[in-house]
Amino acid sequence: MRVVIAEDDPLLREGLALLLHAESLDVAATAGTPEEALAAIDTYRPDVAIFDVRMPPTHTDEGIRAAVEARSRHTGLAVLVLSAYVEQSFATQLLTGGVGGLGYLLKERVGRVEEFLDALYRVADGGTAIDPEIVAQLFTRSRQDTRLERLSPRERDVLALMAEGLGNSAIAARLVVTDGAVHKHIRSIFAKLDLSPADRVDRRVAAVLHYLEDVRRLV
Repeated sequence: MRVVIAEDDPLLREGLALLLHAESLDVAATAGTPEEALAAIDTYRPDVAIFDVRMPPTHTDEGIRAAVEARSRHTGLAVLVLSAYVEQSFATQLLTGGVGGLGYLLKERVGRVEEFLDALYRVADGGTAIDPEIVAQLFTRSRQDTRLERLSPRERDVLALMAEGLGNSAIAARLVVTDGAVHKHIRSIFAKLDLSPADRVDRRVAAVLHYLEDVRRLV
């Protein structure tokens, strides 16, 4: 797996590179600015790009904007965004821009190597990986939406874990229930959120993006 790292903090940038090298991953390039990152992605065509949210020159949303631009240039590029804080508007800005191959983690997860690598591989495989703390805050805010109020507490738990990118078996293990129970809850979530098979969309992704979009309208 080929990776490009875009992080303006030299210590974190090199630390990430060393970590990935230790996992026998191909770190094609590291970049300290959005422009350098986009140029590296154009040149090396990585499988995954890791972006810091706040990058030069203003250290506001340059990293997110560069990540969105990279995805628009290179269809299928997986992107994992790192942030020091829970920044809800930035999370939804990225995640509602496309489905699959997207992740948003707090930087503190990098120190939990197994969690970080699991998220990286999940994103590279076309899945999603959203930091549980971000999911918790987004989900709490999103409960103001009346459609989401239709969900039972257990269905809210299932949807939150879906937003983290977990599959049915992983959700069942986390909640200590059967796969069949999870499947039943997900069918109920789809029904309560008015997501029909006739819509010809990935209802699992649509359910997650539905409440993230509701949060974006609130922030």
